[in-house]
Amino acid sequence: MMGVYDFKVQDIRGVEHELSEYKGQVLIIVNTASKCGFTPQYKELQELYLKYKERGLVILGFPSNQFAEQEPGTNDEVQKFCRLNYGVTFPLFAKGDVRGETAQPLFQYLTAQKGFQGFDKTHPVAKPLMEALKKNFPEYLVGDSIKWNFTKFLINREGDVIGRFEPTTTPLAMEGEVLKLL
Repeated sequence: MMGVYDFKVQDIRGVEHELSEYKGQVLIIVNTASKCGFTPQYKELQELYLKYKERGLVILGFPSNQFAEQEPGTNDEVQKFCRLNYGVTFPLFAKGDVRGETAQPLFQYLTAQKGFQGFDKTHPVAKPLMEALKKNFPEYLVGDSIKWNFTKFLINREGDVIGRFEPTTTPLAMEGEVLKLL
């Protein structure tokens, strides 16, 4: 059976990596964008990373331009933006698709493992996001595909997909779930 560790991905500099490099660690795999209303989540992702990396947490950021073209920059520009604006030191990977037929195999696998459970209705952006999707991208609402930037997948030390957190769940709101796995 396929697992997270069976995938190969390119880092933001174009170097291929096997996700098996992260065996035994807790992972948060997240699709990111630099010009999104959720972009400030980089700050909380970096906070979690710094707080728990010594205990085995690794955050893997995958920039994507699939959602309203909110990640227009090159890989180099994305990396500079993340470092300068949010001090990101966790691994970033090459820009690519995360939904639909052109989605990177890793993201096809992740969404097959953990389907869409809906947005956190208490988040102030949940209703406008849902309305924008219905109006502008109704096809995004079909099935279990990734709906928007900053969808986060939580992976345990064995490589199992334990949770899926939509953009309306902040990284720090995931801290309790992360701690259970550390």
